[in-house]
Amino acid sequence: MNEEQELPQGWVLSNIGELLVNRDGERRPINSDERAKRKGEFDYYGASGIIDKIDGYLFDEPLLLIGEDGANLLSRSTPIAFIASGKYWVNNHAHVLGAHDFITIQFAKNYINSIDLAPYVTGTAQPKLNQANLNKIEIPVPPLPEQRRIVAKLEELFSRLDAGVAAVRRTQALLKRYRQSVLHAAVTGELTRAWREAHPAPTETGAALLTRIRTERRAQWESAQSAKRGGQLPLSDAWKSKYVAPAAPEISGLPELPENWSWATFEEISERVTVGFVGSMKDEYVEEGVPFLRSQNVRENKYSSLGLKYISPAFDESISKSRLEPGDVVVVRSGSVGTACVIPDTLLAANCSDLVIVKQPKVLPEYCAYYMNSVAKARVNAQKVGVALIHFNTQAQAAMPLSIPPVEEQAEIVAEVERRLTVLDVLSQTLTAELKRAERLRQSLLHRAFTGRLVPQDATDEPAAALLARLQAETAAAPAKGKAGRGRKAAGGQTALF
Repeated sequence: MNEEQELPQGWVLSNIGELLVNRDGERRPINSDERAKRKGEFDYYGASGIIDKIDGYLFDEPLLLIGEDGANLLSRSTPIAFIASGKYWVNNHAHVLGAHDFITIQFAKNYINSIDLAPYVTGTAQPKLNQANLNKIEIPVPPLPEQRRIVAKLEELFSRLDAGVAAVRRTQALLKRYRQSVLHAAVTGELTRAWREAHPAPTETGAALLTRIRTERRAQWESAQSAKRGGQLPLSDAWKSKYVAPAAPEISGLPELPENWSWATFEEISERVTVGFVGSMKDEYVEEGVPFLRSQNVRENKYSSLGLKYISPAFDESISKSRLEPGDVVVVRSGSVGTACVIPDTLLAANCSDLVIVKQPKVLPEYCAYYMNSVAKARVNAQKVGVALIHFNTQAQAAMPLSIPPVEEQAEIVAEVERRLTVLDVLSQTLTAELKRAERLRQSLLHRAFTGRLVPQDATDEPAAALLARLQAETAAAPAKGKAGRGRKAAGGQTALF
């Protein structure tokens, strides 16, 4: 709480060390191998909540747990303070706190979750909230009846807020599924079924397109061979037999395609399939230079500049094999494996690391990305064992079967998918904004609660100062028992929950 902010009438400022009873001495960690042998019905808590089930328990009363270490102390992606109840076990990554009769642990939990803990956290690689710093955290304490009114009001308001947030998240999940269904329908022909009925005779079928691509590919090879010899070729055509055509796709088990569509491989329909630079990037990044893409820059059907790195023109020249140009399709090899996007026209010169590159496909690149992000991703995931991927490399990408519609239908598919995804993007942005608004509202409610403006005050409530004075007197009169902070119970024997 801001030191300059005046406390409401009847409130007092104290700290965790004075208000709560530390029971960290009763915790006991059990490693994962041992827990695997002791599966049971009791919750096993860590820094961010329940992480396992076990066959025994250490505590059998409601207590306040506060994460002791981990990135969540600073990121706060999940609540750092939570109530454990029933019979449960706690490891050494969460502080265990009971309360005297003068503060409820629900009130303390809500307050801890409303403040920035950074001033009390040590370490950066492994953030930690040690017991000494935990005890220093100040808490504004209202009279006990007012604490209970605050907790009840917050629970009422948060219940409504949580219901709204849950509805938004359900809608987000529906949008995600719909997005996938659009992509799947696009590359299987379902999306353009009505369009095909209205346009039954394409100028060039998928099979004819593939034949033309194969012919052009061979002609380019022959032209390159001629250029190597300065235009002087043998009189015999025997040299042409050295041309190695890409293998046709293995179509057994593949679904039947719409009329005028055809199967091909990514190798057949592109200049080549290659891979981004694989090697150490130590000392190669510069402040300005050639954009250097990594897996985090590849999102589904969309290039992202977030976290974009740069390399020098000299290093770019030395790894020219992995250069990118607009219209290339790049595919993630590690992490979100199989995710693909098209290099946009705005990225005129770039290079990349550890991405599969489909160079200049002769099928619309956007369509290729749709295929990779839907049907093909399922094939890629089928090659996973746990989180590891087996054999997803340039060869796997090159041999990946791809459904090819006629050119006009490709254009119709891309236009229709873009139209639908644009609508979904707008809806998604609206939902994200609603979640942010809900979080701002949550923080506003907490701020009002802990500045005395959420519930009415009652002049007949016993002031918190009187409660605290009584606590201090009882603490001074109580005989010391063992080491401080080891297994002490609250006055009255049980922790005050509400």
